[in-house]
Amino acid sequence: MFESYLKESILRRAKEKKLIDFKFYNPRDFTIDKHHKADDRPYGGGPGMVMYAEPILKAVQKAKGKKNAKVIILSPRGEQFTNETAKKISKKKDIVLISGRYEGIDSRVKKILKVEEISVGPFVVTGGELPAMLIIDSISRQIRGVLGKIESIEEERVSSGEMYTRPEILNWGGKKYAVPKLFLSGNHREIEKYKKKEKDFDLAK
Repeated sequence: MFESYLKESILRRAKEKKLIDFKFYNPRDFTIDKHHKADDRPYGGGPGMVMYAEPILKAVQKAKGKKNAKVIILSPRGEQFTNETAKKISKKKDIVLISGRYEGIDSRVKKILKVEEISVGPFVVTGGELPAMLIIDSISRQIRGVLGKIESIEEERVSSGEMYTRPEILNWGGKKYAVPKLFLSGNHREIEKYKKKEKDFDLAK
């Protein structure tokens, strides 16, 4: 699931430049039974299956080695992931993301590792893989050199939802849609003031 995404575009180039790297550890590889079972029915009843603690703990142990890595469990019950979270985490050299499945992970994993849970939004998905990709992308773009120029990070610039490119006049559906004259004026100071005003208005809404 990860390979197709991580081998594309910006993240692929960043990996080739050795700015970032990715490694994967499957909890099933750390099980002891012949079927490599990684989950079981929950104590106390309820639907679904719960992932065993020990294979995940062993996988994290292998991933960390002797490094002082930051470990995060992805969970819909976790703290909301934001751009500020991404900036903070991006300062860490080594990061381990634990992606759960089914009903979730045995709670003893969190207690033993003393780690935080993070959620990518107020919704539930079938597994932690997509949230992990979102977090990887968001963190990676905060690392200097990944986007080519640090100025490429949109949130560091004054921007609004209003932007234009060629052609100057777009003919569509029998109507003409022109780029506002201010954006053609070359007066970058006034353009930035306008964008900031639009941005502040959007935030106020």
